[in-house]
Amino acid sequence: MTATRGLKPPALKPLDLATISPTGWLRDQLQVQACGLSGYLDEFWPDVAESGWIGGAAEGWERGPYWLDGMVALAAVTDNPRLLRKVQAWIDHIITHQAPDGWLGPEQDQATGRYEARDPWPVFVALKALTQWHDWWRDERVPSAVERCLRCIDAELDKRPLFSWGWVRWADLVISIHWLYDKTQQSWLLDMAAKVQAQGFDWLSHFQDLPFKERTTGEQRNLLSHVVNNAMAIKAPAVWWRQSSDEGDRRGTQHIITELDRYHGQVTGVFTGDEHLAGKNPSQGTELCAVVEAMFSLETAISILGDPALADRLERIAFNALPATFTDDMWAHQYDQQVNQVRCAVIDEPIYTSNGPDANTFGLEPNYGCCTANMHQGWPKFVNSLWMETADHGLAAISYAPCHVSHILDETTFVDLWVDGDYPFSEHVTLTVEVNEPITMTLYLRIPGWCRRAAIEGEGWTRKNLTPGRFVPIKRTWEGSTTITLHLPMPLVAEPRFNDSVAITMGPLVFSLPIDDEWHLLKGQPPHGDYEVTPSQDWAFMIELDREHPEASLEVVRLHPSWPPFSSIWAPIELMATVAPVANWGWNQGAAAPPPASPTRAAGEATTVWLVPYGAAKLRLTELPSCPPKQKVRPT
Repeated sequence: MTATRGLKPPALKPLDLATISPTGWLRDQLQVQACGLSGYLDEFWPDVAESGWIGGAAEGWERGPYWLDGMVALAAVTDNPRLLRKVQAWIDHIITHQAPDGWLGPEQDQATGRYEARDPWPVFVALKALTQWHDWWRDERVPSAVERCLRCIDAELDKRPLFSWGWVRWADLVISIHWLYDKTQQSWLLDMAAKVQAQGFDWLSHFQDLPFKERTTGEQRNLLSHVVNNAMAIKAPAVWWRQSSDEGDRRGTQHIITELDRYHGQVTGVFTGDEHLAGKNPSQGTELCAVVEAMFSLETAISILGDPALADRLERIAFNALPATFTDDMWAHQYDQQVNQVRCAVIDEPIYTSNGPDANTFGLEPNYGCCTANMHQGWPKFVNSLWMETADHGLAAISYAPCHVSHILDETTFVDLWVDGDYPFSEHVTLTVEVNEPITMTLYLRIPGWCRRAAIEGEGWTRKNLTPGRFVPIKRTWEGSTTITLHLPMPLVAEPRFNDSVAITMGPLVFSLPIDDEWHLLKGQPPHGDYEVTPSQDWAFMIELDREHPEASLEVVRLHPSWPPFSSIWAPIELMATVAPVANWGWNQGAAAPPPASPTRAAGEATTVWLVPYGAAKLRLTELPSCPPKQKVRPT
């Protein structure tokens, strides 16, 4: 028998853009972003304001599409008319200036001459922005423009196969090819996708025996050790599985994550790369582009595979690594963040594998401008991935961050779903489902892998001690308004880390010892200036901790989220802990040296401190040496 051509349907279908609106603390976070650098970058930063993609004389390669890709999502989920006008002007220009043969965007980067003519890589990003726009506004110009562009790229690949960045980032193009195939069922698109995959780098084979098992050296650095390429590669096997149906591809995304964790993983859910894979030392950095691209990879893979473990990983990154790399007002960001970050300063010989002296300072475009262009997608695409549609037209919870889902089941049936509570700062979540007419529908409620003794309670029923790491189906006929509550106990965990240090987690949150800091303006003018951040206190501490029972050594105090939610001044949740100074812990290449081996000895009196969420601490120790607890210190 001849095999049937086509694509495997994704396990979960992302809801149309703007179907999910952030509420509560998450709405505050998105409003901070819209009022920060994201919302105004195109008004003063030449690489966007004068981009070659809109006919300007500035950079005409990836930066314009990067900005647009994030801004389409941000405008949609915030329902912000000002941002909508900006985005629409870009979309209109790109579509109306499409070349006669279908090429989209500049023929080459005229501003710098650094990039080759008809390099397809930045077009991959532009196509993602266009398809998002269509799924939001139903702009019927988009499918035609995408088809013409794909036919043009298909012909170009016959002349010259994928090269450079497009060679390793091929999965981003296949996503758009599959998007159009799902709409049109045109068989040539599957042939094109197969060509792209064959010309692209084989990430799955690469991770069968990862050649970069330690901090990358100068002679090793290449496109395959590049941190952002690895973050994008996470989704590649899942994306291709839709077409290959190969079991190895289906398992490949989790295998890549496992190998990156094994050799370069950080407690925040991301892996080091500053700019190349850098081992597990918590003073090595991770590039902001890698954070947001890892999130997009996970969001894509969750949709295709329906694996709740990937949602655990997505939350760990979104609630820790993402907010940590921005100032509270999101007017400045870092190129590199460090898990143990005790100084953000210009360093002559920094610890990074290849990044420059200012890579962990906060500013407009520290080290390199790619993150300035690409950082915008993190929060809004996360919002759009909070809930997804199932094959039986139910709804699956990917994360319980507060939101409102307005879902149209058919022409006459509408579902409004509210998620209330301060999750992940709280263990309690309230779901309210309202329907305009009775409907039988299933909610699939994710029980995180870290959760024990989870419970779901409805009107007259309770389900307790639910198995972690799975979706629990709640099938019923919904009428009027129905309320369901979830209790997701968040255990305190002392996670063993580099050099036998320890990191404290609770549910999806990672906790850090904040270090008092001083901010110094380096250049520019507020609000978009560049800053060094230096410690105003000694930073070398160990924690007194019962590793087997950390709850015996720590006390949890919950507050209400402030504005902004991951505030460095008012943390929404804190842990009271006991720490003591350590004598044998100093500096290495401008950063904290690796933590001394545990158990270690104190070099002074113990004191009580408050650990705060990782994302709220700009200077911090996260992986600390430890010793068994002594007599508990009374809080002052």
